[in-house]
Order: sequence, then C-alpha cells, then structure tokens
Amino acid sequence: MEVLAKYGSEAQKREWLAPLLDGQIRSAFLMTEPSISSSDATNISLSMKREGGGYVLNGSKWWSSGAGDPRCKIYIVMGKSNPAHPDPFKRQSVILVPAGTKGVTVKRMLSVYGYDDAPHGHAEVIFENARVPASNLVLGEGRGFEIIQGRLGPGRIHHAMRSLGAAERALEWMIARVNDPSRLTFGKQLKEHGVIIEWIARSRMEIDAARLVVLAAAHKIDTSDAKGALKEIAEAKVIVPQVSLAVIDRAVQSFGAAGVCQDTPLARMWANQRTLRIADGPDEVHLQQMGRNESKRGKALQAKLEVQKNKAEELLKQNGIQAKWHL
Repeated sequence: MEVLAKYGSEAQKREWLAPLLDGQIRSAFLMTEPSISSSDATNISLSMKREGGGYVLNGSKWWSSGAGDPRCKIYIVMGKSNPAHPDPFKRQSVILVPAGTKGVTVKRMLSVYGYDDAPHGHAEVIFENARVPASNLVLGEGRGFEIIQGRLGPGRIHHAMRSLGAAERALEWMIARVNDPSRLTFGKQLKEHGVIIEWIARSRMEIDAARLVVLAAAHKIDTSDAKGALKEIAEAKVIVPQVSLAVIDRAVQSFGAAGVCQDTPLARMWANQRTLRIADGPDEVHLQQMGRNESKRGKALQAKLEVQKNKAEELLKQNGIQAKWHL
C-alpha cells in the first residue's frame, strides 16, 4: 500500500489502492530473484522491455511476500527497464502486474524453516513474455530505486516493531514457565536458579533498550522523513531482530524440548524472526553502510584530537611535565 499511496498515479490509486485500503484485495511485493545476489539491488535483472503500448516481462522472482494469499490481486514488481543507462541506480523500474496475467506463473510456495506462513505465503513467480500496459508503470522509467527505498524504509521499522512484540511475548512465556510450581529441578523452582533469573533480567533490559532504538527511528521519521532517518532505521533493523532472537532462544531453553515443538509458539516465532536478519536488506549490508558513513568522520575527529593534544601539551608544559603520546 505504501508504494501506491506515495507514488501511484490517480488512476492506479483508484483501481488498486482503494480496494487495498478497504481490505477487499491484497498485494504482493516482488523484488528478490533466485539467480542473483539480491542484497545488491543493482543486480535485479527481470527484463522489462517496452513494446508498443506496454512492457514485456521475462524472468523470475522469489520470496514474493503476499503472493500466496488467495485475495492477492496485484503484484508490485521491480525489473530492469534501462539496462544500458550509465547510472546503475536508474536502470530499474517498478510496474504493477495484475495477478492472473497471461505468462505469469506461481511456480511454488517457499517455506521458512518448514513453516508455510499460510495464507500470506512467499512464492517463486515466473514471468514468460508477460505483457503489461505502460499505464501500470509506477512514477516513470528508471525510478525503481527511489520507489523501493520509499517502501523499504518504513517497512524496516515496521519489522522492528513487530520484533519487539515477539520478544515481549516470548518473555511472558518464559516468566510463566519458570514460575510454574510443578517444574522443579534439584529441589527448586526454575526461577530460583540464578542463571535463569538472569535470563529474565537481561531480556527485560534488552527489550527496553531496543524499544528506545525503535522510538528514536520513529521520531526521526516523523520529524524529517524516511530518507532522513536512514541511520536510525538501519540501527533498528539490525538491533531489534537480534534482541528478539536472543529472548526467544532463552524462552525456548526454559521450556526444554517442549520449546522446539509445536506445543508452544516459540519455535515458529524464532523462525519468523530469523528471516528478518535477511528480509529488506541483510544485517551485513546495513552494517557496512553505517560503518562507512561513520568512518567519514575520521578526518574531522583526527583534527579534533590534534586540538585536544595541543591544548593538553600546553597545560602540561606550563606545569613542567613532558607528555608522551601514542596517537
């Protein structure tokens, strides 16, 4: 919905956004491809060739979120429309493909650690000479990156918020389990063992800290926009799923073997949360970009330290002290 609300034409909004908002239909987002490293989105290679009054699409997508829902009526597809453009960030475009378009086939549904995530689902979708009207192009040719970043930024913080909810739920299950008077080990309730009470304390602190990271990102989006909050969104995207996984893992441990079977929601919660270290950009991409941006402060910080060093030397000299520096 974010893509259509922010970038769709009035005609596209009337046809697709209105029924989406009313809950009459669902959409699917098709970006990742099986034959390339999709964490570098310049690799996206599904072919979008202009022919007459439309585009012909050829290629394949997978991890197409929402494509398994029987209510899904529209695919939001990123493809390569301008392969020869000198700017690699202007080679891709986004187009709306109605579900059921001739030449579009859902090849298979993909499971997550064995869970099928029905009815939402993640599909591998094949495009074979699929023809789509040019009026379905979103915003214009070569503007795919602009659109996708506008969608992924808010999506990442949504993931982080859901991860907080999962972590809270896992902590509740853990606390209930270790307070069960029927669960005794070595003559004690589980909560009476120091290592287990530490799990609870660490989980509470980590969740509260992660919530502040998400709040900071949300505040930055509200006071600027998603583009202006890239650093804060990346922090939330990396930190919060890792915290959630750690808390869920402790909860699983508190249940023993029961924690890894279908008798609790913990195993499925862990599987869902583990995907978020990959979905919408793997941790490593966010860390690399953030590290590069932080490192740009290097020269300014060297100059700052030099000023501090000179001032310290002056003060020491006034007191007859010879300084030795390691910087």
